[in-house]
Amino acid sequence: MEPGEFLRAHPPFERLGPTLLRDVEAALEITYHPRGAHVLRQGGAQSRFLYLIRKGAVRLQREGRVEQIIEAGECFGFPSLIGKASPHADAVCLEDTLLYQVPAPLFDRLMEAPAFAEFFLLDLSERLRRAAATEPMVFGGDLSLPARHLCRGEILTVPPATSVGRAARLMRDRRVSSLLVDGDPIGILTDRDLRNRVLAAEKGPETRVGEVASRPLRTLPADATLFEVLVFMIDSDVHHVPLAEGGQVVGMLTDTDLLRLQGRSPLGVRAALDAPDAEPPSAEYGVEIGATVAALAAGGLEASKIGRIVARLNDALVSRLLRRAEADLGPPPVPYAWIVFGSEGRMEQLLLTDQDNALIHGDPPADDPAAAAACEAYFAALAEQVVSGLQAAGFPPCPGGFMATRWRKPLSAWLDLFRGWIGTPDAAALLDVSSLLDFRPVHGTLDLAPLDAVVRSASERAVFLAHLARTALTFEPPLSPFRQIKEQDGGVDVKKGGLMPIVGMARVFALEAGSGARGTLDRLQAASESGNLSREGATTLAEAFRFLLGLRLRVQLEATRTGSAATNLVRPADLSALERRLLRDTFLAVRELQQATALRFHTERLG
Repeated sequence: MEPGEFLRAHPPFERLGPTLLRDVEAALEITYHPRGAHVLRQGGAQSRFLYLIRKGAVRLQREGRVEQIIEAGECFGFPSLIGKASPHADAVCLEDTLLYQVPAPLFDRLMEAPAFAEFFLLDLSERLRRAAATEPMVFGGDLSLPARHLCRGEILTVPPATSVGRAARLMRDRRVSSLLVDGDPIGILTDRDLRNRVLAAEKGPETRVGEVASRPLRTLPADATLFEVLVFMIDSDVHHVPLAEGGQVVGMLTDTDLLRLQGRSPLGVRAALDAPDAEPPSAEYGVEIGATVAALAAGGLEASKIGRIVARLNDALVSRLLRRAEADLGPPPVPYAWIVFGSEGRMEQLLLTDQDNALIHGDPPADDPAAAAACEAYFAALAEQVVSGLQAAGFPPCPGGFMATRWRKPLSAWLDLFRGWIGTPDAAALLDVSSLLDFRPVHGTLDLAPLDAVVRSASERAVFLAHLARTALTFEPPLSPFRQIKEQDGGVDVKKGGLMPIVGMARVFALEAGSGARGTLDRLQAASESGNLSREGATTLAEAFRFLLGLRLRVQLEATRTGSAATNLVRPADLSALERRLLRDTFLAVRELQQATALRFHTERLG
């Protein structure tokens, strides 16, 4: 490979324009250094070059201790150049090494190019953010666009005394599926309202629209993104979203507009779930979710946001299964709540994985054994039917048995469990059940405020927080003693080595802050706002989480596309040079923040 070709393949030189690249090629000095040679000496003369390793490896060591291994395609010497100071470490060749050397004056000129300079000057969180922002989009609509760019500007408005017959004719003539109804508060009439509240209710065409319109009108700001509109539609189960600006409705966006934008839309999946004549769920659900996730990812939506959409679709599936079970078994004897936890509780599940669910029901009368037995029989049957339905839809059973078929208890028993975990923590048990702290109710009427209160009380339990912090240290980033990525089984496990430590740290810092947030990014923000975690630490972990989640999703989607089994393994050889560097730096940052977490919660005192 020619020097110019090598430069164009490695950061930050690939960011330079043709003219600057030619200047680098012309000024480049190529030198050979045998194994053991010192290229730079700590405290010695300022570096005269930016060094790029063409072949071989260099170790950076300070006071005789190895700090980092630099390999082919990576740079060193820049801290000395930027700071106009002595090198902060020795640079010693680990093996026979070929170096490309960029002279200091040319390096100074290259640093005037913002894209080149930011590679050296930006911190990790900003580099990850910039890298994500420059990822190309392959197909599909850009859900980061303002909704106003897609909405219909013409708004049809009628007085509340208008008959539904005239309203229907106006909607037909204007070819719209909704209109606004004046009044205080203002309302909306949709084609679904005409079907459900007029025709199905056997009301006549003379019925006034004010009697059947939906009120109050729920709007989103006109500058909301299409992603925010999509989530609003799924969460609220609506098909029309009025956009407002300055207190006035300025446009209307419909699910049809979004369906046209996205080839495989989550709105289509949601509509299929809500259809009254829908077939029982099958493995096709998992296929549709996979196709939808692929379309959203290709449309430029980041993985953490895709997780929110997938969670809402899974919630709708669970609610449908529970309603069907209630129809088969009769009304529940006491109120209950179906909860999910783990990645589903945090709304971070993307492609379908193991089930993590449980059931909490009200306490039957203490002096009525027959009522208690009937309650147990009912919820056992309900859990069995729903867990089986989820399995048929493509959710494998949890290998550890964390499903409602085993984990169903009255609220009082759940309160005792959580109080025990928090009050007298057991390290082994906490490692297994820490994900239950991510619980989120998806169906049912039972009030879980008492359980939320117990979880929030963890902020006052230093010993519990220390044990929980230690669970975040259980999984370590795959790094060698010399700070290089360490592969195992053909790759690196980005879930165990990066995502799980970040999830664990976010959990403990948010609980210490007394936050009820469930999602990892929300927890990091809450911890930062409370001062329990530095703003820099929270930002770094948040960007690292986004980067690793997106990387994992990309690899899994590619595996699905080729018919391979989706895993959490990422092969560094399949990544670009910039991605490999970001991956290593991300693992290094996670390890450093794990060390800070251990000090913050005094985990060494646990023995």
